[in-house]
Amino acid sequence: MTLETTGTLPVTELAAGAIRHHYDVGDEFFRLWLDSSLTYSCALRETAGDTLEAAQERKLQYHLDAIDATDAEAVLDIGCGWGALLRRLTGTHRVQRAVGLTLSERQAAYVAAEDYPGVEVLLESWTDYEPDTRFDGIVSIGAFEHFARPDDSPEEKIGVYRHFFTRCREWLTPAGALSLQTIAYANMSRDDASSFMQQEIFPDADLPTLAEITAAADGLFEVRSMHNARLDYAWTCEQWARRLRARREVAVALVGSEVVARYERYLKLSALGFRMGKIGLLRLVLVPYANGHFTR
Repeated sequence: MTLETTGTLPVTELAAGAIRHHYDVGDEFFRLWLDSSLTYSCALRETAGDTLEAAQERKLQYHLDAIDATDAEAVLDIGCGWGALLRRLTGTHRVQRAVGLTLSERQAAYVAAEDYPGVEVLLESWTDYEPDTRFDGIVSIGAFEHFARPDDSPEEKIGVYRHFFTRCREWLTPAGALSLQTIAYANMSRDDASSFMQQEIFPDADLPTLAEITAAADGLFEVRSMHNARLDYAWTCEQWARRLRARREVAVALVGSEVVARYERYLKLSALGFRMGKIGLLRLVLVPYANGHFTR
């Protein structure tokens, strides 16, 4: 298990600072209201009686199945968080090499300290990453939302996303797959988005639309499957909010009442946005084209 950093962060300091603004509040704060695996993304709910832990485990397994992790030798996790997927790749599926990319210093340090066998975590962006081998699968959960900036035009956003898809296709083996999960604008435009969310929660980030994603992937990847799980995310945010309320006193002692209030408002607005269909949660499985033909 290794942790490496580049000499300079591979995106602007502004963008890296925005990542730290949200994700580096403190591991113990997030531990109060996330599930035990510290999975900070939309769960996959199947029954009314699902626990958050079971739904998060099902979500991770969905992405592992999407890239056929059982037969993979090397997998890349772009936006690896606290390493829940990395741990399953090498521990459960016996993947020989699992590489995680993150811009959060706290998350990178956490994964490194866990010392998972076969896992390498890099404090690095996909924009600068240069792998020394190809991957049988690539997973990216909850990172895509941070690639474009609010002042990018639609054409510039598509250009950023196409650069991402181009790099992923170059990094994949011919039979590899990319499993992508991202929040996206749905029945709402950028201009209608909450200024609180844009400035206080995810500064210098802008959501994609499904049309922008498919335009960027055109000719590079086939969209093998796509699911909109917005109601799953509404439920996930509600579960997180309930847990945070239950431990609010401890949370305030850790990070202060202002930070706790900010996250409570963020979770409430997010759940409402997903339930109303203003934003969606897309899970896409993409396989690369090669010489004009599908590769699998």
